[in-house]
Amino acid sequence: QGSQKRSNSTPENPRPKRTLSSRSPYALFSPNSFSPSVTPSQKYTARGSRGEVVVSFGSVQGPSWSGRGGRGCTLKLYGPPEENLTKSYKFMFQKALDVREVLSWRIEELGDALKSHHHLEDFASVLLPAQEPVTVLGRIGCDSNGKLNAQSVLLEGDREHSSGGQVPLDLSELREYSLFPGQIVALEGTNSTGRRMVVSKLYEV
Repeated sequence: QGSQKRSNSTPENPRPKRTLSSRSPYALFSPNSFSPSVTPSQKYTARGSRGEVVVSFGSVQGPSWSGRGGRGCTLKLYGPPEENLTKSYKFMFQKALDVREVLSWRIEELGDALKSHHHLEDFASVLLPAQEPVTVLGRIGCDSNGKLNAQSVLLEGDREHSSGGQVPLDLSELREYSLFPGQIVALEGTNSTGRRMVVSKLYEV
């Protein structure tokens, strides 16, 4: 009998815990108390330059072309075709695949510069366990959204040798270093377990 007397309170029909009296503070801060009038202020209605062009720079957009006679006239673009815009172009619009290609090409380019400058041998993969010191190439990254510190540094390997794999770095054996996210570096170290690389030498561009 006790269960039958209880009122039906479901998420669809929630039962109010208490009824708001006329003395409730919620009534004092209702929308009506904040905005008793719906008519705009005199300043707003008397404003000037509504929808008017205040400042303009350059010539008129999209000029119209016109000519007289000469039906055999043709237009010719000077320079290579890839440098001329022949159709609409979204300014500052980049696709993710294009950005990835540029970043991967940048690692390869700077990797060749590091290899020739420091006379390094071929790079190894950051994902393979290595008991002996190996040289790897990649981009400095952070394992979180916070600031880069000695515990959050990881190396994102290049696509050719490491297939873009990532490995955390142990920088305790380095005497001094200065790193930032996105920096292209070559590292020498050991990766005994394949899950963490202990860095012994750092090659910067």
